[in-house]
Amino acid sequence: MTAPERVLAFWLDEMQPKDWYNGTPDMDQAMRDEFEQCWSDAQNGTCGMWLTYPTGALAYIILNDQFSRNMFRDTAKAFASDGRALAAAKSAIDRDWDLKIDPPARQFFYLPLMHSENLCDQERAVRLFTTRMPKGGVDHLLHAQAHREVIRKFGRFPTRNDALGRKTLSAETGYLDAGGYGAAVRAIREGVQL
Repeated sequence: MTAPERVLAFWLDEMQPKDWYNGTPDMDQAMRDEFEQCWSDAQNGTCGMWLTYPTGALAYIILNDQFSRNMFRDTAKAFASDGRALAAAKSAIDRDWDLKIDPPARQFFYLPLMHSENLCDQERAVRLFTTRMPKGGVDHLLHAQAHREVIRKFGRFPTRNDALGRKTLSAETGYLDAGGYGAAVRAIREGVQL
């Protein structure tokens, strides 16, 4: 079984921060080759011990929130472990384990909240990025606000509709045709209503 330290070494040491947000087919394949079985093990509950300490919880969250999005890009499976990541993130944050991890790795405790299609989770993500994540590098708060605005407007992320087999509503089609998430980020930056 893969150790949590290997997950962290791969994601935080071997990958560059730019890789966290811009996956490539080669990176996706490398992750599948090394971590798909570990992800499957986590779905079967065999990684539960990871949730008993801060760095283990961080590895569990990264595996279930970040790796799944890369390994199973553009499929429903990319979001299949979001609930596990979200529960782990909430538990870790409630214990202040996120504060035991230095930025930029700390952000990964908050991303499951930002990826949630629940407005309360979105509000919490914005608060956490405001209060617990220092500025610099990627504008995490801007992206948290953009995610929140999409959920405020649609109650879900329209960009997931095809992968999840959901019907795209006409308002969502307009949003996607106007640039989707990129347009949402620009609107926040420019202070324009989404």
